[in-house]
Amino acid sequence: MEASLKRLGTDYIDLLWVHFPDDLTPMEELLRGLDDLVSAGKIHHAALSNSPAWRVSRAVALADLRNQSPIIGIQHEYSLVERTADRELLPMAESLGLGAALWSPLGGGLLTGKYRTSAEGRLSDLGMVIHTESTDQKTAVVDTVLAIAQETGATPAQVAVAWVRERAARSTATLVPIIGPRNLSQLDSYLAALDVQLTDELYARLDKVSAVPLGVPHEDIAGSLGHLQGGDASSVITPVVPVA
Repeated sequence: MEASLKRLGTDYIDLLWVHFPDDLTPMEELLRGLDDLVSAGKIHHAALSNSPAWRVSRAVALADLRNQSPIIGIQHEYSLVERTADRELLPMAESLGLGAALWSPLGGGLLTGKYRTSAEGRLSDLGMVIHTESTDQKTAVVDTVLAIAQETGATPAQVAVAWVRERAARSTATLVPIIGPRNLSQLDSYLAALDVQLTDELYARLDKVSAVPLGVPHEDIAGSLGHLQGGDASSVITPVVPVA
């Protein structure tokens, strides 16, 4: 890892994101290396990128048990066309007190609506896009974003980013969208999203059309809550932070 830092041309960075999607590196070894980097003053904090929730949870527990430098956050894709992190990753972050950096808040440009009229963008520059209108739901999401943009006078990109920011405001975890402007115009558009405030009704419309099935066991648990809570969920105080 120290050699990797030197290749970056620095002897010190504030936060090191570690990305090991193949799971070939034992977590114990990874945590020891990160702890050594913190002890040597090479980094202040460590976080995990694109890792499954079970592996992040194990890393947090192991670091705590061994009194090693903690894992403070996660990084993963999240937008109106990619919300599968709602199943495990974001509830885990809230429960364990982790921050989350959310990349591709525009779904690779899909949420701007530009690919309906042109291939210019990632498709032409990189020969790829992260998302296309490959499902009826994605088409419905883009339709809704474009409609709300017209209603509010904001751009579709600003509406998409404003939804992520509002989602962050409603979370007990610190959720930070990662923007990737390729020119000054795109940067200005991103920054203008800071002034876009979605009403509860607009937020709910976007939230409903983009929601993903939570799957097993989450939907089973949700379906049995009424019975488990005595038939009157309103009488039960739900913890602000999910119980781990």
